[in-house]
Amino acid sequence: MPIALTIAGSDSGGGAGIQADLKTFAALGVHGTSAITCLTAQNPRAVLGIHPCASAMVGLQIEAVFAELPPAAIKTGMLYSGEIIRAVAASLKKLAPRGLPLILDPVMVATSGGRLLKPGAIDILKRELFPLATLVTPNIDEAEILIGRKIASLDAARAAAREIHEIFGCAALVKGGHLRDSKQAVDFFHGAGEEWFLEAPFIKGVSTHGTGCAYSAAITAWCARGNNLAKSVAHAKEFITQAIARHKSADRHSVLNFFWNASAPHGTRNR
Repeated sequence: MPIALTIAGSDSGGGAGIQADLKTFAALGVHGTSAITCLTAQNPRAVLGIHPCASAMVGLQIEAVFAELPPAAIKTGMLYSGEIIRAVAASLKKLAPRGLPLILDPVMVATSGGRLLKPGAIDILKRELFPLATLVTPNIDEAEILIGRKIASLDAARAAAREIHEIFGCAALVKGGHLRDSKQAVDFFHGAGEEWFLEAPFIKGVSTHGTGCAYSAAITAWCARGNNLAKSVAHAKEFITQAIARHKSADRHSVLNFFWNASAPHGTRNR
């Protein structure tokens, strides 16, 4: 099996973070490994508490994975603090081969509104990890923080993807699902020499937790399986669209259906 590594926080509610990433990897036929950055006391409604892992332990987890289970692709999610970001960057610079896909999900705020990245860590994230990234996947709120202005239209989201690519050098996927009054879930991709958008029906009345985590994890999984970035993003868009459309209920909450494609083992029909 291909191997992928997620470096992210743990969600006790099981819908986002490490839990969402590992479910996505499993659904797509990839062996998931992990380095946990934080414990969160979290459910779909609120983040009740955050306990960061010691930065040295984060680095040691990454070292342990590379020693015996070298990943074919990596993603980062919740990193929380400048100390953890620096530890992750130092580990990847030391251990990751040149050209290894790194999908950076700049997790800043939870769906419920809880802050998942310290304000002072944003500049450290941009300085330390963005130069290492193959792709960065901000939602609208995160993209606004990265470019320093509001994004209120699809044209503005498209321009933001182009600007993030130009500023940081990595490809950018700006996810437009948070745009108000949008009838389509449109994401804008901008990379070296190419620009395109991905479109799917916006599914109203469904409030799911962890879609951004699962989306970036799916991109990582498809990269680990040997697909190029463009094909990985396209496959991941289908995966997350269907995971939302075919959502399940857990008690009174809607949850992503990570295994909607179980009739085609490991997603082989998409390859």
